[in-house]
Amino acid sequence: MEYKIKPPGRLTCLECGNEITYGRMDKKFCCDSCKNKYHNKQQKDARNIHRKVMRGLEKNYEILNRLHRTNITSIGIGDLLSMGFRPEYSTSYRKVNSHDEFRCFEFKYYISQTRLFNLQKVFTAI
Repeated sequence: MEYKIKPPGRLTCLECGNEITYGRMDKKFCCDSCKNKYHNKQQKDARNIHRKVMRGLEKNYEILNRLHRTNITSIGIGDLLSMGFRPEYSTSYRKVNSHDEFRCFEFKYYISQTRLFNLQKVFTAI
């Protein structure tokens, strides 16, 4: 983000560079449209990261739901990855004894080096 250089007494819009001919002395934008465009650009990266994470969680949820509906509680990591599962996306993690327990919304599962196992649907009271 770089501010455009303002000659003394003249204000320029941070988005389009047009001269600001009216308003407060510390005004930064010529109109609401430029203000919105400028701030949308600033927030673009954060929104893209959020979308990427949500897509990953949704994909994992769909895969786990499909496995659960077909009564599959254990599957090899290679097979799971080939289905599009992304192990880095989960909604929670904790260490239980010697296992790593993960959750993706209401699905709980354990992951070892070679397998996802003990897949189950857990309902919790809110």
